[in-house]
Amino acid sequence: MGAKGTVVDPEKDFVPPNFTIKELRDCVPKHCFKRDTLRSFSYVFYDLCAVAALAFGAAHIHMLPEIIRPFAWLAYWVSQGVVCTGLWVIAHECGHGAFSANRTINNLTGWVLHSALLVPYYAWRHTHSQHHKNTNNMNRDEVFVPRTKSFRGLQGKPSTPAWRMDTIFEDSPLYHVGKVVGQSLFGWPLYLYRNASGPKYARGASHFNPHAVLFRPEQFWQIVWSDVGLLVTAGVLAYCSWIWSAQTVLFFYGVPYLMVNFWLVSITYLQHSNAAVPHYNDDEWSFVRGALCTIDHDYGWLLNICLHHINDTHVAHHLFSQMPHYHAVEATRHLRRKLGKYYHFNDTNFLVALYRTMRYCQFVEDSGSILFYRNTSIVKSN
Repeated sequence: MGAKGTVVDPEKDFVPPNFTIKELRDCVPKHCFKRDTLRSFSYVFYDLCAVAALAFGAAHIHMLPEIIRPFAWLAYWVSQGVVCTGLWVIAHECGHGAFSANRTINNLTGWVLHSALLVPYYAWRHTHSQHHKNTNNMNRDEVFVPRTKSFRGLQGKPSTPAWRMDTIFEDSPLYHVGKVVGQSLFGWPLYLYRNASGPKYARGASHFNPHAVLFRPEQFWQIVWSDVGLLVTAGVLAYCSWIWSAQTVLFFYGVPYLMVNFWLVSITYLQHSNAAVPHYNDDEWSFVRGALCTIDHDYGWLLNICLHHINDTHVAHHLFSQMPHYHAVEATRHLRRKLGKYYHFNDTNFLVALYRTMRYCQFVEDSGSILFYRNTSIVKSN
């Protein structure tokens, strides 16, 4: 990326990959596809122990000197947010059937964990499955579908008001920082409530509505059961607020919940939004091509472990979603060798990557089979 936020044209000499799923699967050792239910539950146990330990520590923050307490609460919020994101990832594996070979164990475990984090398990499981089946397809993907130039009102000449306004904001760091914060903290609830960042056919659809266009009629009771899980959690939180106080619930649960939102949205955004990878229209898209548009990110060994490697093995996950996370690191090493230049990896600082991606990845062209992200600076220079 250049000094003014521009990049070298990523489309130059780009040739889409033509791997088959079989040849990619064959390069990964067979044991990497084996699911161990007991081992999977051990990670739930570790995470729950960490949640309890952090909450126990937070319960004693009032014993610290007053000047230290704000920093102690900040440390708790960040740490608990990371650990609970790890639990979210485990529930996510349940939705894919990667937790266990037993469907009932997958669904019951996933429903409990996701409901505790205010996630409608079955509703999310369906739309997330559609995302995996249609990754980076401009017409059928479910999350972070790029807006087109015309949608942004930029189909006119650079002298038009829309262009000038876009350029002004594009050069404002505070604007992009604000977008990062807003998207990271509130993007997840907005996605659930009104399918923000979703595909055109379902914008405004709610994951809580069993009649929404997102779902088939036969999925009605699954969506209802998802809502029941959320109501149970909401009831528990309301009871805790009555027993202790709303502030206590906010400090122990509410702020860490926002931190989970931050990690979830930010990780997903960076995995599927990058100047170097394209989105495809139907005539050039395939499952493998879409999966290979995923970008692995290294957040450092501690975060990688706490997040169960959802961030640095996501290419493997999109190719083989039933592979448990504890085998994905090994599988990624083999895939990286096989894929060569088609394996995308980014070790840029997490916050820097967020800012750069938000600043650069603004829209794609209205037409074309293979579309790369653009912003007004890039379009004007072409």
